[in-house]
Amino acid sequence: MRVLFLLVGLFAIASPAFAEAISLTPTSITEWKPVYGRVEARYTVPARARIGGVVMKLTVTEGDAVKAGQQIGLVQDQKLAYQTDALDAQIRALESQLKTASADLKRGETLLEKGVVTKQRLDQLRTQVDVLRNQLQSTKSQRSVVEQQSTEGKVLAPLDGKVLTIPVTVGSVIQPGEALAMVGGGGFFLRLAIPERHAEALKQGAPIRITTVDGESEGHLAKIYPEIQNGRVVADVEVKDLDTDFVNARMLVEVPVGKRDALLVPASAVTTRSGLDFVMVKEDGQTVERAVVPGEHIKHDGGDYVEILSGLAAGDTVIVP
Repeated sequence: MRVLFLLVGLFAIASPAFAEAISLTPTSITEWKPVYGRVEARYTVPARARIGGVVMKLTVTEGDAVKAGQQIGLVQDQKLAYQTDALDAQIRALESQLKTASADLKRGETLLEKGVVTKQRLDQLRTQVDVLRNQLQSTKSQRSVVEQQSTEGKVLAPLDGKVLTIPVTVGSVIQPGEALAMVGGGGFFLRLAIPERHAEALKQGAPIRITTVDGESEGHLAKIYPEIQNGRVVADVEVKDLDTDFVNARMLVEVPVGKRDALLVPASAVTTRSGLDFVMVKEDGQTVERAVVPGEHIKHDGGDYVEILSGLAAGDTVIVP
């Protein structure tokens, strides 16, 4: 009886009752190119000072979120206050002169009616009033310009985003147009630099695989920039719930750069013994083991497959337990 059960067991091992036979055909698979991407803002814009002076206030620090038009700093130029005082004095002097000239003009009009002064003298008085009135208006306009320059000491955020760097401190002296802070906005993406030989294979919207500290995630190619820089194509990958705590952080990304044909067998069809890999195949009506060289594991049609590099050919019938 023991011999009988042993023979039955060996027969079951050699010819599994529930084995499935599949015919090998080349399968088109996506070829992935591993590259490193960096977390970057789509736009990096400096928040510039519109006037020169001393930085009196900074209301943000690195990492703060800002809105477009939000005041993030204050620059003051003390000379503007002195100019305002000087123009105020000129305005008061001109107003006093204009008041006197207007009184002289009114008196001259009265005397002209009595024949005491000539019409020429009255025209001179009228001209003097007009000149003083225009000078007063010009001086007031100059004061408005100085007031506008004073308000331009407020440094505003150029767009919605996050403050990346602040290269100055309170008390620093800066020139007009100098950056008070760098603001990143327009959304955060993984920015890639891919060799230009793969440029034709890149398609906007293509799925991208990302490896993070929490595991693998997926994204898609959101934008491909037309300018090639240093032999590389720059592209942005949009990732849901992208970690933006650290801008310029690097992540491993796999980009589809083409397709190729491969022989795939289910992972369960490959057995390993003594460091060698075997696959059961049908050959001349019999089931035999054939040594193979496997490649990488590939997810295909929701299943786990292994690429066979050598040992099998298209048309072979593989037995899958």
